[in-house]
Amino acid sequence: MALLTRKRLILAKTEATYGTSSSPAGSDAVLVRNLEITPIQAETVARDLIRPYLGNSEQLLANTRVEVTFEVEFAGSGTAGTAPRYGALLKACGLSETVVASTSVTYAPVSASFSSCTIHVNIDGVLHPITGCRGTFSLSAEVGAIPVLNFTMTGCYNAPTDTAAPNTTYTNQATPVIFKAGNTTSFSILSYSACLQSLSFDIANEVNYRELVGCTKSVDIVNRAPAGEAMIEAPTIAAKDFFSIANNDTTGSISFQHGQTAGNIITFTAQKIDIGNPSYSDLNGIQMLTLPYVALPTSGNDELSLAYT
Repeated sequence: MALLTRKRLILAKTEATYGTSSSPAGSDAVLVRNLEITPIQAETVARDLIRPYLGNSEQLLANTRVEVTFEVEFAGSGTAGTAPRYGALLKACGLSETVVASTSVTYAPVSASFSSCTIHVNIDGVLHPITGCRGTFSLSAEVGAIPVLNFTMTGCYNAPTDTAAPNTTYTNQATPVIFKAGNTTSFSILSYSACLQSLSFDIANEVNYRELVGCTKSVDIVNRAPAGEAMIEAPTIAAKDFFSIANNDTTGSISFQHGQTAGNIITFTAQKIDIGNPSYSDLNGIQMLTLPYVALPTSGNDELSLAYT
């Protein structure tokens, strides 16, 4: 029987012990888009045997792991003080989770004690269980579209099985709102309230898979280099001289609020950014200015904040 591409499911649940399956259930289902899985990602080692005839030698696989990529809509849980369903993924990408009951959930970077999660990808009855997952993500937001978080998760390989998908309960993922005026407010970059067309942010975690003799297989986050860019309507020099700012390495913050309804409000903040080379472009006859930036720590582990309220 053919497997239907449309009948796919992804579950994600935080692990109590690294690499030990947290046994995600239907209540851990995450709504995603553009789901792709590389069920075996490995280095191929050829034997290259010398024989008295022509032909290939066998190939062996080393450092076998699994990679999963997908998009999650940039939306809250629907209830203030309740983490979004994809919170386990944010934590597995090197973020802490701070919950204030009935008020807020805030995510910020960490440099130690990284969380991990178990991910189950079910493709019409074929289950790929992936343990010890960690990864990286980026934010993509553009006027007229649904902003999304793009995840790339790497985990330890476990043999797939024929297992029926569980009954799912999709909760704690509110309906997203379009990135546009009214829905998205309070945008500021380096203390300037610009007209924003698009914004991106990539936490850019450096993720390594290790399979050392005598040690547990692991996916490790060993560094991050967060960066992004903002496209704004080009201001006059008198209004804001971004060229001098870039040339003088002046730093400042970038932030915006997306959503206006409690439980579905997210405030993005990078409190210290350094912009690179500004560049002009045209958008429907209007001159735009693209500002690439890197996010810097101030006192440490504070390059990014995602506050859900």
